[in-house]
Amino acid sequence: MAITEFQEKVYTHLVLIPPGRVTTYAALARSLNSSPRAVGGALRNNPYAPEVPCHRVIASDGYVGGFKGDWEKAPSGVNQTMKLKLLKDEGVNFTDEGKLVVQDGVDIWYDGPWDVQKGKTTLQTTIAQKERMQE
Repeated sequence: MAITEFQEKVYTHLVLIPPGRVTTYAALARSLNSSPRAVGGALRNNPYAPEVPCHRVIASDGYVGGFKGDWEKAPSGVNQTMKLKLLKDEGVNFTDEGKLVVQDGVDIWYDGPWDVQKGKTTLQTTIAQKERMQE
């Protein structure tokens, strides 16, 4: 599956976010010298989710944010429920209203280091595995 150069840069950063940690659209955009809206567009079209973990990106105010093009007020709410489940399975908790719960002493926020070379290698491996599974 073909992705744009910008999507590749975004996904290269995504694979560096460890399970149980989250970042924001704004933090990811800063690391890419881009805008949060552009990052959101790349995440919305992520063909490698959840292995390339776009679910680990949330809004700056701590709310869950979008997933697969839906925001929390979307009519179905199906994608939001899926994002919350993926994060909960990784140990990240949210209130019933979709706001991040930060526990004292737990460093949940990820803002680097962004080791791009490591990310590229991880992304290439992840894409190859996903494509083999689809054959």
